[in-house]
Amino acid sequence: MTTPHPKLVSLETERLRLRLPREDDFEAWASWMADAGTMKYLGTGATLNREDAWRGMAGCIGHWHLRGYGMWLMEEKSTGKAVGRGGLWNPEGWPGIEVGWLVAPEARGKGYATEMAHVAIDAAFTIFGCSEVLSLILPENTKSIQVAERLGARYSRNFTMRTLDVAIYSVTPRSWRRVMR
Repeated sequence: MTTPHPKLVSLETERLRLRLPREDDFEAWASWMADAGTMKYLGTGATLNREDAWRGMAGCIGHWHLRGYGMWLMEEKSTGKAVGRGGLWNPEGWPGIEVGWLVAPEARGKGYATEMAHVAIDAAFTIFGCSEVLSLILPENTKSIQVAERLGARYSRNFTMRTLDVAIYSVTPRSWRRVMR
C-alpha cells in the first residue's frame, strides 16, 4: 500500500478545488450515481443505488492509497459546492492510466472537466512519467470525445472492458505540449 502523492492531495485551478473525496461528500456522490443522465455513458449506463454508490466512492478513495493517485472531488471554489469527480484512474485490468470525469448535471457545459483534466494529465506526465494518458469513452458519448480532443487526445484503438466496447482516446507528451502552447 502507498499513500496519496503529496503534490496531488489538494490542488486548485482557476475555478475548482480538487481534493480527495470525504465521507461528507457522499450525498452529492450518491445523487450523481442515481441520475440516469449522469450514468448514461458510464459503465453499462445503469444508475446505482446508495449501497453501490458507496462502494464506488470507497473504491475511488482506495485507489488513492493503492496507486498514489485517483479521482478528485471537484469543488467549485466560488460556492464550495461539489460539482463532480475526475482524475487519474488505473484499476486492475485497465489498459493504462486514464483521465476520467463525471460532472454533476447542474455544472455541465462550464468547462470543469477540461479544467480538471489539464491538471491530471500534467501530473501523469510530469510526476509519474507516463508515455500516454487514455480516456475510455463510449463511441456515442460525443461530448466526452470533444473534451478529450480539446485535451489533445486522438482516437487510438478499441478496447473491450468486461463486455463493453469502448473507444480509447490517447494523449502523449508530444500532443500535450502542442495543447499547452
